[in-house]
Amino acid sequence: MNDPDPAGPDAIPASDLIVPDWPAPAGVRALVTTRGGGVSTGPHRSLNLGVRAGDDPAAVAENRRRLDALLPGPARWLQQVHGSRVVAAHAIEAPPEADASFTDRERTVCTVMIADCMPVLLCSDDGRRIGAVHCGWRGLSGGAIENTLAAIGIDAQRMIAWLGPAIGPDAFEVGDDVRDAFLAVDPSDAIAFEPLPSVPGKWHADLFLLGRRRLARAGIERVHGGGLCTVSDPGRFFSYRRDKVTGRMAALVWRDA
Repeated sequence: MNDPDPAGPDAIPASDLIVPDWPAPAGVRALVTTRGGGVSTGPHRSLNLGVRAGDDPAAVAENRRRLDALLPGPARWLQQVHGSRVVAAHAIEAPPEADASFTDRERTVCTVMIADCMPVLLCSDDGRRIGAVHCGWRGLSGGAIENTLAAIGIDAQRMIAWLGPAIGPDAFEVGDDVRDAFLAVDPSDAIAFEPLPSVPGKWHADLFLLGRRRLARAGIERVHGGGLCTVSDPGRFFSYRRDKVTGRMAALVWRDA
């Protein structure tokens, strides 16, 4: 990551960025933005990176410019649709409809946007292959992680994963349809759902646990991160579930060399 000029009036402060704590090999870099460090106002205050979130397009463009100043190349944005399609980040020209990307190229920045859904960042143990996955419940249950690993194309035991900020289990209320989608694949995923007292058919879902279980079943043993709840920290994180009209953050991973 290029270090922002601490005296620059438009630099994103380091305190407004999350740098994953994971044993990525040398040359692999990653970060997650928060809501601080941008120019957007109102419910999008201040580093909204989403072009479809109802914000002033000029403010979003400036926010993205500030982000790109920290990167070795432009962020490779996706048009996310809560699905499980994976694309090669180095082939992106205009944002494609997809919810994950991967690359084996230097200075290509795999990027996903979040505002409650869980970002999963991936890298191989030699640092040569990376990926970023946008995991809402639909994408996670529909195979977004497995599809990304297939696209990366190496033994999953060689991969390392990091789970970024997402809606926490105390805030993620879901219906039977969500629970059924996971249990149809693995009935033991029931451990990630707690029934709401006196509300039949409603559950609290642990997205972090569901992600860890999917990664483990796919063969990834080294999983880090998880636990930062977007809903419970309005000063730091955007949350669609909490606010409805809100901005979007980004989770990014790349390799320098």
